[in-house]
Amino acid sequence: MAGLVKAYREVPAGTRVRLGKRTSNLFRFGAPTEGVVHLDTTGLSGVIEVDREARTADVQGMCTYEDLVAATLPHGLMPLVVPQLKTITLGGAVTGLGIESTSFKNGLPHESVLEMDVLTPAGELVTATADNAAADLFAAFANSYGTLGYALRIRIELQPVRPYVRLTHHRYATAEQATEALRHHTTEPTADFVDATVFSAREHYVSVGEFVDTPLPGARVSDYTGMEVFYRSLRTRPVDHLSVHDYLWRWDTDWFWCSRAFGVQIPAVRRLWPKRYRRSDVYRRLVALDQRYQASNTVRRRLGRPEEEMVIQDVEIPTGRIPEFLAEFHFHVGIAPVWLCPLQLRGDRTWPLYPMEPHTPYVNVGFWSSVPITGDRWEHNRFVEDLVARLDGHKSLYSTVHYGEAEFWERYNGPAYRAVKERYDPEGRVPDLYEKVGGGA
Repeated sequence: MAGLVKAYREVPAGTRVRLGKRTSNLFRFGAPTEGVVHLDTTGLSGVIEVDREARTADVQGMCTYEDLVAATLPHGLMPLVVPQLKTITLGGAVTGLGIESTSFKNGLPHESVLEMDVLTPAGELVTATADNAAADLFAAFANSYGTLGYALRIRIELQPVRPYVRLTHHRYATAEQATEALRHHTTEPTADFVDATVFSAREHYVSVGEFVDTPLPGARVSDYTGMEVFYRSLRTRPVDHLSVHDYLWRWDTDWFWCSRAFGVQIPAVRRLWPKRYRRSDVYRRLVALDQRYQASNTVRRRLGRPEEEMVIQDVEIPTGRIPEFLAEFHFHVGIAPVWLCPLQLRGDRTWPLYPMEPHTPYVNVGFWSSVPITGDRWEHNRFVEDLVARLDGHKSLYSTVHYGEAEFWERYNGPAYRAVKERYDPEGRVPDLYEKVGGGA
């Protein structure tokens, strides 16, 4: 930690700085890198301590959830929310938001943070908690995407686990039925995990997971790291069992369903594709290469086909308005499958840069694919942003952002952000939030 702080302080004023990372889960491509100093973070990727009795962990900010889970499961514990992709880092999930199927009761990853050491843009190392002198930084850190500083150490709450997760997949014909089922299952006292998958306007599956010590008599424990693909099992296996480890990473092997773009779900290809490369970070690197060189669009042009626009977004919609969102999304965008993940803030506290209402159920809608361009190059992404606004929702900033600057700050609490930014980055050493997510920084 001391080495990184020293290295940062030695960077000349006016020089752009980034954390050196082997992988990324962001989908904003094409940002300039010339003249950017990448800080070495190899010493900040571990778990410092797991306290089994207190159910807490002290974790370095660049630690991936893959490594964090590997450290906590032997103690019978896991983070309250484990985002679905292995190489998401704890610091990234806290500053950039994260979600998974425990979010209906455990909220978002930043809500389980007890304290953190933050290297501010001014070069100061600040310990921030909910009620100390840096409480403003603690509150504004969520959704700040590194523009208020880098979390070098984070203490989080943990929760106990049992060896297996029993999954039940409920099929519904309409979005209205699926939405009502989400309402119902998220209030069941035995539900530990709830999410849903939408294959079409007529096919929805709500998946409910429950911790168990043993599978049902005669039931097998599934393994979706081999030839079988998890999301396909929703249609054929109404009740399923996975180890806790495999449940947490059930989506990673095939990047939800996105591995199909590389042919990995074709049995002949899957047998030849090394198992160690069936993981989300490999697929993401392939997409990054494609975006850098525009290989797919070049092939489409040569074949006389329209270029395609990537529509990779996660948005939060008030639960009652999910049928409206899906109806318009199916008609105007048409990507399928779509992931639904219910969430609600844990208590009364609000978080200024992502102003969700407490005690209000939302559903995260995730969709990740591309669609043919028929007019404006970003027409589908702009349509999604407009639809989210009309339905009183929120949009995650890990992907493309097309708001104008005034609208952006209206949606992401510009006054609150500027007050904290001025305190911890008085000389403007790093870009502000709009410049970073909307301006290519």
